[in-house]
Amino acid sequence: MRHLVKRSLRLAGHPTSIALEAEFWAVLEAEAAGQGKPLAALIADQDAERASAGEPLASRLRVFALRAAAGRAR
Repeated sequence: MRHLVKRSLRLAGHPTSIALEAEFWAVLEAEAAGQGKPLAALIADQDAERASAGEPLASRLRVFALRAAAGRAR
């Protein structure tokens, strides 16, 4: 079983924690760097987009990371 890595940050002025596998964090960090923005800003963008869909943030980030990784693999 893989261990989750928990990170804490502020989203929309509220403290929150997100737990993801290390591999997902690595992809998210690379994507943020590629976009020239801090990881927290990338997560805030995804949080804003997922709010209207009512999906969990961790799920949104995993799917985003998978799509980003697939895009780089092409």
